[in-house]
Amino acid sequence: MTPLFKKFLGMHWLLVAFTACLLAFGVYAIFNASAYKLGTDLEDKWRDQLRWIGIGMPFFFAASLMDYKWIRWACWPAYLIGIGGLIATIAFGVEIGGNKAWIKVGPIMVQPSQFAITAGIMVLSVVFGELPRLIPAFRRHWLRLLAAGMLAAIPAMLVIKEDLGSGLVWGPVFLAIMLVGSIPFRYLIVKMLLVLTVAPLVYVFALKPYQQKRIETTFYMFTGQMDKVNMQDEGWVAKHLQMAIATGGIEGKGPESKKVPDQASIHRTFLPNEVINDFIFAVICEEFGFKGAFGLIVGLAGMIMLGLTVAFSARDQLGRLIVIGVMAMFFVHCFQNIGMNLVVLPVIGIPIPFISYGGTFMVVTLFLMGLVQSVWVHRHISPVKKARPVNGARVPDEEE
Repeated sequence: MTPLFKKFLGMHWLLVAFTACLLAFGVYAIFNASAYKLGTDLEDKWRDQLRWIGIGMPFFFAASLMDYKWIRWACWPAYLIGIGGLIATIAFGVEIGGNKAWIKVGPIMVQPSQFAITAGIMVLSVVFGELPRLIPAFRRHWLRLLAAGMLAAIPAMLVIKEDLGSGLVWGPVFLAIMLVGSIPFRYLIVKMLLVLTVAPLVYVFALKPYQQKRIETTFYMFTGQMDKVNMQDEGWVAKHLQMAIATGGIEGKGPESKKVPDQASIHRTFLPNEVINDFIFAVICEEFGFKGAFGLIVGLAGMIMLGLTVAFSARDQLGRLIVIGVMAMFFVHCFQNIGMNLVVLPVIGIPIPFISYGGTFMVVTLFLMGLVQSVWVHRHISPVKKARPVNGARVPDEEE
């Protein structure tokens, strides 16, 4: 039996099963949300999703079977490439739905912010997990935190300028890695207080008027101040999201992917084309009801909990931080997407991992899940080599 095949057999197959079920359900949900729109770009999006899954699978298995220690050196060029992609997006990007976050590469649209967050997770894992061992000066908590903050702030500000939803992912990911990365809790408290202090300034001076409107609309609708919301303008999407979820009931209206218009379906009649990505949860609630939505949440929670068990089983701090960063990203995406569909959080374009339609995002999430699998597969491989006798004397252990 070859070592590669042994690694393949040693994958976390329960986590693979959860991922596969989420992917299959996501394709089915996209089919329900779009297949009825004959003659439009949405009609075949579920087939495109299958193609993106096929493209992402080689990245998943490659990342799973390779020892994740390559991140120690590859994270730095990946980080620079991510920064370059964000700058290129500002200069040559294509604006969709008010966000200039995509670059057209031939016939496909690429979202560099997704590559940037992936590189960011790898860099932060190396800074908190490896630099203290390689450079003694970084054993000082404040120095390690300062370096990580600077490395995270540059791409985060560039992403927020392009896409507020993707930019907000950076904060929770950074805090999760910092918390597990041996940083004292008092630093975490100070960091959170600084964020709360700066948040009003960001709201007033950094957010665009339409972004401020989204936050105000959510607040007014959540507190019942409906008279302050123009339901024909900024409140249109939020109102119909609530209607779609409420009319689904317990059982749902049933899969309605017929090739004919159905005026009884809220998501078909009133919601925009983002029903296949940002608003996919509302489609699931309307067509599959509370049971379908609850099953989806259980599946997502199970995937994240299994990921945390992988983190506990990691052979070193680097692997543990990689898994924590990935699971924090997945959690934020799920929490924000479901929250905005329920209109308890502002409507910000952010997809659900493995469920929402998205090319770049699908490839990135499969690659990140492959890194999680790599931490599991290589958990029993010692991160240090055994000491070897040299002329009868014993030399200290040496890092791989």
